[in-house]
Amino acid sequence: SAKLPMSSNDLKSRLSRLAQSTAAKRPLLTPAQALEEEARLFKERYQALAGESATAPNAANLAIPTFYQPQPKEDSLLQKKLREEARALFLQRKTKQLLDNNELQGLWYLLGAHRTPPDGPEAEQLINYTDFLKVRQAAGPKCAPFFRPRVFAKLLQDDPYGRINIMSLFNYIMKKVWLHQTRIGLSLYDFSGQGYLRETDLENYITELIPTLPQLSKLEKLFHSFYVCTAVRKFFFFLDPLRTGRIKISDILASSFLDDLLELRDEELSEAAQSSNWFSALNALRVYGTFLNLDKDENGMLSKSELAKYGTGTLTEVFLDRLFQECLTYEGELDYKSYLDFVLGMENKAEPQSLQYFFRILDIDGSGSLTVWTLNFFFRGIQQKLREHGMEPPKLSDLQNEIFDMVRPADPYKITLDDLVRCGQGDTVVNILIDLNGFWSYESREMIVADVPEEAEL
Repeated sequence: SAKLPMSSNDLKSRLSRLAQSTAAKRPLLTPAQALEEEARLFKERYQALAGESATAPNAANLAIPTFYQPQPKEDSLLQKKLREEARALFLQRKTKQLLDNNELQGLWYLLGAHRTPPDGPEAEQLINYTDFLKVRQAAGPKCAPFFRPRVFAKLLQDDPYGRINIMSLFNYIMKKVWLHQTRIGLSLYDFSGQGYLRETDLENYITELIPTLPQLSKLEKLFHSFYVCTAVRKFFFFLDPLRTGRIKISDILASSFLDDLLELRDEELSEAAQSSNWFSALNALRVYGTFLNLDKDENGMLSKSELAKYGTGTLTEVFLDRLFQECLTYEGELDYKSYLDFVLGMENKAEPQSLQYFFRILDIDGSGSLTVWTLNFFFRGIQQKLREHGMEPPKLSDLQNEIFDMVRPADPYKITLDDLVRCGQGDTVVNILIDLNGFWSYESREMIVADVPEEAEL
């Protein structure tokens, strides 16, 4: 019969009896020596049960494996070079695992050859699961990850024969290949190998990308550094709101910014599309041109009085004071990078990152909330602007009630950033507090709606 494994209690009692019998043969042992003898016997028996020698334990089995390799020190040139070479070889191996253009073309022909009749509406080519598996077999191991059951299930819609659209499948594969290619391309600039890019890393990436974008071919080389700065600021403004100085590569890929940037490969991109694309040459020149126009003393920086002329010149002095207190300045003036953050905030007020930017300025005491006193502090700037234009400002109590009604904060006495983001009216609140035009648009909203013609009159 099979021998039952010995329990820990049985082993302990046997060892105890063995130690006692040994002590009986050696009556000179003290109680402490008896305990020592029991421990020695336990160790011998334990190692015997584990199949090890008591005198020569297997050090490899007892050692804890290394699970963390620290970054090489700055003065460790050999270790740094070794790490870089290892990363380069790893990325080369990953690149070879991707489908190239010829393989993608061959896969397209395979999908067409294995389509499942009848064709769908508008001659759509469809494929069922059986033929889907045939393509997987014929396409080879590099294509296997794209022909898993879950991929088929994702693309399955309402076809009565249980088929998926071949074009949808191919577009999915193309997108996946592009994402992997882009990730590898970005990883080449991740010199630390930690999965994120610093500002200088992203600047190098975009600098080397410029020659591949036909829409930027007419930019003068002297302007390239300003263009790179303009492009990089959008990535960091939206993907690094905590200002850590680095962005995860996965966050870059998840955002739409790279799509917008690579859209400039289209030589026939319309002017409307260029004007709505922050990364276009048209937009970069517009932003930089506005900066130059504001910089009256031509020192490459903006003073508070110069920034006050931004847009229609209706930003309040109270807001500008706080902006220059909170943002990084050089001898009391904003540089181009800080100006770009300001412009991105102003042009995207409804975005959570922009609301966070303005909330930091509005939160005077750093308490993480806006109180009635805070609203009063900033509304005084609006009141001053209104009186300068010969208009009587509304009462603070009325405005305060309207703002709290719009936001509906969790605490009825203060407004947090989460409240502003959640309510969907954060941009309106910011406009009311910092810009006379924004306040006037809010006050005149009923008249503006009344001026819009009815559909029947159009």
